Amino acid sequence: MPLLNRAIEMQDEVSQWRRHLHQNPELMFDVHQTAKFVEDKLRSFGCDEIVTGIGQTGVVGIIRGRHGEGPTIGLRSDMDALPLTEITGKPWASTNTGKMHACGHDGHISMLLGAAQYLAETRNFKGSVAVIFQPAEEGGGGGREMVKDGMMERFSISEVYGLHNIPGLPVGEFAIRKGPIMAATDEFTITVEGRGGHAAQPHTTIDPVVIGAQLVNALQTIVSRGTDPLDSVVISVTKFHAGDAHNIIPQKAELAGTVRTLRKEMRDFVQKRLTEIVEGVATALGASAVIDYARNYPVTFNHDRETDFAADVARKVAGNGAVNEEVAPMMAGEDFSYMLEARPGAFIFMGNGKSASLHNPAYDFNDDAIPHGISYWVNIAESALPPSS
Repeated sequence: MPLLNRAIEMQDEVSQWRRHLHQNPELMFDVHQTAKFVEDKLRSFGCDEIVTGIGQTGVVGIIRGRHGEGPTIGLRSDMDALPLTEITGKPWASTNTGKMHACGHDGHISMLLGAAQYLAETRNFKGSVAVIFQPAEEGGGGGREMVKDGMMERFSISEVYGLHNIPGLPVGEFAIRKGPIMAATDEFTITVEGRGGHAAQPHTTIDPVVIGAQLVNALQTIVSRGTDPLDSVVISVTKFHAGDAHNIIPQKAELAGTVRTLRKEMRDFVQKRLTEIVEGVATALGASAVIDYARNYPVTFNHDRETDFAADVARKVAGNGAVNEEVAPMMAGEDFSYMLEARPGAFIFMGNGKSASLHNPAYDFNDDAIPHGISYWVNIAESALPPSS
């Protein structure tokens, strides 16, 4: 089945929704206007049930099919923007200084709303569809909070599916893989405490700057000398703060960064090895170190059956040659991972065409992708919940 004619007809209207959302970005859990926009649209479509405030500011709409009772599948979109100042110059550019939809969540919301409108009009399925609009994907763990709030149990969701646009992948193409498709995202902060003193008398000090510099290099050996080259692991030190004067060796230095892994075993290994190296180097050089290691989003892990199903649906929409079923995993993170830990499902990438990269102030969602996203979501629902099931 190619693009739905109705999805093509809806493109202009859905684009206007998208551009309105783009002009009014909100951050993290503070997405009250966005959630109200979503709620109002779902109500105008005639959804059977609309629940707000899940995971603080999440919204779920329930659409029941006209072929009787059956299972419920979940379709999820994220809602929050990023703390960036937009430089696109588009007529629909952000009007909220320092905030912009630089990851395409405005497009994700609008495509799922378009699908919700279509499904509420036709209801050609048996069972129910839960359209899930989630806050705080960009670091706040809104997916985790919605799961903790009992969303899966409350709406009896049996499977859940997610989608994200990808710049560089042509519009109309999809990419997916079984197993890990996005990385676990851990964060660490290391505080090295030495002994401060006069910079002209370094022998009387224990210099935390020198120790911190050694740690930056030593931590890279975890990947280069401690892990199989075929295992995907990233360790990046992204902060190094110490001292305030040219002639003073400081008492403390603080380093921070991120760890990305695709397997639980490697996640455990890196945390253990990082702790050993930090404590060992600091002790060997006469200092002490405190490590704050926080496990953030888990690996986004696609389930086998649901991945095959999602790929089949994408082929119906895009054609056989337009679906890559073995895309390389991305080392970025995604809190849809929490939903995939709670229920079987799959996360798929959809082409945004030639555009600036995600999280870039020059990025904009490609409205030409809208009919493809709507068609994908509708086909997921109708294929997972066929009238004869």
